[in-house]
Amino acid sequence: MTAMRDQDPSPVDTDRRLSTKEAAELLGVKPETVYAYVSRGQLSSRRAPGGRGSTFDAGEVAALARRNRRESAGGGDGPGGESVRTRLTLIDGDRYYFRGVDAVELAARHTYEEVAEWLWTGRLRPSAAFVAPESSVAVARRAVDALPEHATPTDRLRVAAIAAATADPLRFDLSEEAVLGTARSLIPTLVAALPAVLPGHRDSGPLSHRLWARLTGREADEARLRVLDTALALLVDHDLAASTLAVRVAASARAHAYAAVSAGLGVLEGPLHGAASGLAHRLLLEVLDQGEAAPVIADELRAGHRIPGLGHRVYAGEDPRARALFALLEDIPRAAPALAAARDLTATAARHTPLHANVDLALAVFTASSGMPASAGETIFAVARTAGWIAHALEEYGERPLRMRPSGQYVGPKPPRPLPGGDTDGPTGHS
Repeated sequence: MTAMRDQDPSPVDTDRRLSTKEAAELLGVKPETVYAYVSRGQLSSRRAPGGRGSTFDAGEVAALARRNRRESAGGGDGPGGESVRTRLTLIDGDRYYFRGVDAVELAARHTYEEVAEWLWTGRLRPSAAFVAPESSVAVARRAVDALPEHATPTDRLRVAAIAAATADPLRFDLSEEAVLGTARSLIPTLVAALPAVLPGHRDSGPLSHRLWARLTGREADEARLRVLDTALALLVDHDLAASTLAVRVAASARAHAYAAVSAGLGVLEGPLHGAASGLAHRLLLEVLDQGEAAPVIADELRAGHRIPGLGHRVYAGEDPRARALFALLEDIPRAAPALAAARDLTATAARHTPLHANVDLALAVFTASSGMPASAGETIFAVARTAGWIAHALEEYGERPLRMRPSGQYVGPKPPRPLPGGDTDGPTGHS
């Protein structure tokens, strides 16, 4: 199997379908990894005749094997042809670590603010609190209030970040001390700029309490606030996700921290990233409405959709963030119906392909059972991840400028070509 990774795979008949064992041998991986490729959307599968196991398109498997071989030969290089070095997050198996400390354990014992400080500095600040300057909040709120009602939470956060930048004359100071000051004021400014929906709320206390008032009109209880704070802490960072890479590209060009965060928010809005929790929320409500997952899943698959909230590109098993949140949600009686719907959805979808719940499904259980809109998960994700983006921006400011500059692989017509126009290409517009 090892030799297969170092040379071209043996030729295959691309018109036939492969068994799981054959696909695994061609890819040089274990059979369970083949199903992980399916859950990540890198391979498609079809139920084998007779209902036993799955089959795979041979051409698709061969293409994935070639792609894996190219990536392996490149040594895991980043966009600039060099590795993106980081001391922040390690994903290893079905666990992940912040600066070498188990992230799930860290989130269970410390607040979001404390975990953010650990990620930024490698030091814990007990009872760390983030305070938003009144001038930043005022300008951010004015900008957000000017948006149309149908603006998404990410629209509001992005506008708030840009507005807050205009109120900070020191934003171009990229020293560590200045960027940390920006981080501690920007995150609470983003939360304060969002419209409040809970009557009589006060913008004080832990960040999770302030964020709750922007997500639902229901009164909070300690159990739900603990879930929200833990979710924020768990989502602080997750290595080089697409939005984080965008942040590092911006920081490589020496964009200030507000602009780097804005770059991350722009990528986060994609349906394959931050918006995925909203899709899982809506699906969960459909399961609750119909009373079972089977018809809902059938409708999704018939429409050609993947099932949101299931599978993850980096975890073959259950997402550890989902596992931690589900455990906390077990202690909330009102979450029981949504939890049961999530279990039904997971079990039904996994009948033929082993799929596991990811953090989007766990967020959906929390938001759906807390009277929050479908967009609430995206808001939680964006606020949480802002801390991680700034941590990555800080790292990138310490690297060589503009190193995030990939070389394009030109595949157009071979030069030199004649200038367009003349007798063959029609009039040029010149007399």
